[in-house]
This record gives sequence, structure tokens and C-alpha cells, in this order.
Amino acid sequence: MQHIAFIGLGNMGGPMAINLVKAGYAVRGFDLAAEALGHFAAHGGSAARSVAEAVAGADTIISMLPAGKHVAALYLGEEGLFATLPQGTLVIDCSTIDAQTAREVGRVAEHSGLCFIDAPVSGGTAGAAAGSLTFMVGGDAANVDAARPLLSAMGKRIFHAGDAGAGQIAKACNNMLLGILMAGTAEALALGVKNGLDPAVLSEIMVSSSGRNWALELYNPWPGVMDNVPASHGYQGGFMAELMLKDLGLAEEMALHSHAANPLGALARSLFEQHVAAGNGKLDFSSIVQQFRR
Repeated sequence: MQHIAFIGLGNMGGPMAINLVKAGYAVRGFDLAAEALGHFAAHGGSAARSVAEAVAGADTIISMLPAGKHVAALYLGEEGLFATLPQGTLVIDCSTIDAQTAREVGRVAEHSGLCFIDAPVSGGTAGAAAGSLTFMVGGDAANVDAARPLLSAMGKRIFHAGDAGAGQIAKACNNMLLGILMAGTAEALALGVKNGLDPAVLSEIMVSSSGRNWALELYNPWPGVMDNVPASHGYQGGFMAELMLKDLGLAEEMALHSHAANPLGALARSLFEQHVAAGNGKLDFSSIVQQFRR
């Protein structure tokens, strides 16, 4: 049986690791939060007391961490895992981080004889729980193929975007567009409502017209328009506004490094920065509509 170490059992990593357990893999997980470890153990996983205990004897390491600094600390340096992992170990980092860190981790992994891919995800906590995530993968094709059975146990779609770091680039581009679309949808709905339109009727009109987009059709930000979205449940659950702000920051940083134009992404980042600064960081990112309702 393939043995997997899963580092980071939070809102995304926890259900992903549990889906691997359901698929029949032996998974030993670690997280700094005792509650996350307990939840994982309650669903059939093996809870480790440290990273070292989690990775001992593992064929594959999967990580889902908050930021690039955490990924670098886990894998790089004299105390990082790459200094001790056996050659040929498959390493899958599903964190959403900057492409520069992903490339550096990939470079060191290759130099150490390890098989590394960066595989950030789209689909949110609901997709993680349902096993329907989309993986945007960067790395050598052979390493991607080796990881496919594991990724397929956690998601429905796997896209090989290119070399190490390419997964992070694809994720940054996607979430920058998502942030722009959500802000634009919120602004359009607020404009219509302030001029006397019913938000449900306006949404139906725009979904049937050229303004149609994912945020409007499947994740409407106006309360009461759709039943099964965070907007109709106090903006609880879903994808937190502070995480959207983080991703918009990654896109802006990438644009600066590559000298790419980023005017709409920068504007969306500014809007979400104001929204998070007002104390809304833990709300779903569709709550950005509140910026336009005032």
C-alpha cells in the first residue's frame, strides 16, 4: 500500500487528506492545530505528532500550507525535508504560493533526486470535501503522471500547465480574473438595485445577456438571489475575502516581476484590501458587494 504524508490539515487540506483515506490510501497527517488532527483521525487518518513522524517511511509527501514562506521552511535548508527524504520520493505541494518560491523548491528537489510538482487547486472548501477540485499542475510530465492517481482521488480535473511554478502562475491568473469578475458583478448589481431594479430579475437578465459570468451565474453575491451560496447565509463558508486578497497580491507581484500590465487586478486588490481592513476578511469573498451597497 502506498503511504502518504499529508502536511497541513486545515479547511482545504483536511478534507483532501480524508478523501485519500476514503480512496484506500494509508495517510499519516500532521497539523499544528490539535482540532484539525482530531478531525482527521476521526475520519480514519493516522495523526502524527510532528512533521518528522508524518513523513517517516512515506512514499509521497503532500503539503497544503498558507504561504510561500511556510513551504520554503518545510522543504528547504539544512532542517528542511529535502535534506533527508530518500531519492525518488514524490512531493506534491498543493499550497497557493508565489511562482518564484515554487520554482526554487522544484529546483532544489530536482537537485536532491526528488520528484516535485506544484499543484494548487480551485474549487474551494466544498470542492475539497466533494473530491471535485481542479488541479493546476507544474512540473516534469513523468512526475505529473505519477501523481495523477492521488490527484484524481481528490479532484475531477487535472491540468498540466508546464514546468515547476506553472501551476502557481495559472492559479494566480485564474483567481485574479475571479476577483475582477466578482467585484464587477457586485458593482453592477448594486447600481441596478440603487436605481430600483430587483436584484434577482437583473441577475436573470445579465445571465441571459453578454454580462454573463461565473460569479453572476453560479455564485451570486446578492443575498437572497441564490439559495446555495454564501451570500444567502451571511457570507459564511466558501472562499474567505482575506484569501482572495492574498491571491490578488500574488498576481500583482507576478505582474511586477514580469513587467506585465495589471490595472484591473490592482484595482480589485485595492477593493478587497479595503474590505478586509474593515473587518470582513473571514467572510466569503462575495461579500465585496458590501463595498458597493453603502
